[in-house]
Amino acid sequence: MATWEDVRDLALALPETRERVSRELRQWVVKDKGFVWERPLRRADREALGDAAPEGPILGAAVEHLGAKEALLADDAGVFFTTPHFDGYPAVLVSLDRIAREDLEELVVEAWLARAPKRLARAYLEAAGAQEADA
Repeated sequence: MATWEDVRDLALALPETRERVSRELRQWVVKDKGFVWERPLRRADREALGDAAPEGPILGAAVEHLGAKEALLADDAGVFFTTPHFDGYPAVLVSLDRIAREDLEELVVEAWLARAPKRLARAYLEAAGAQEADA
């Protein structure tokens, strides 16, 4: 089970990332583009989801494209979900208390890569590849 502290640690470990608070909700941004954020369910979300509406903390996460979103939604419906508010938008919602920390790490990095400037993402991937080669 992942926590908000896990999200914070993972997000802030990525280059040029900072945390900000908007409307009393935390967001993690790279170059002023949000890539993961607190996203409690709203009344309309709960109405749309009905009995399937999860309880507990909800994380919003950017994804590279709608195909990636569909793959995550098909992968684990107990963890990843969406609402009509996000129709046509490359982002998923995550039941934070149902995702393993390792999966959260992959999600946060992929969200960051989807929103980071290309040169920054490229430099990060090159450095990560060099570290793997050294291991």
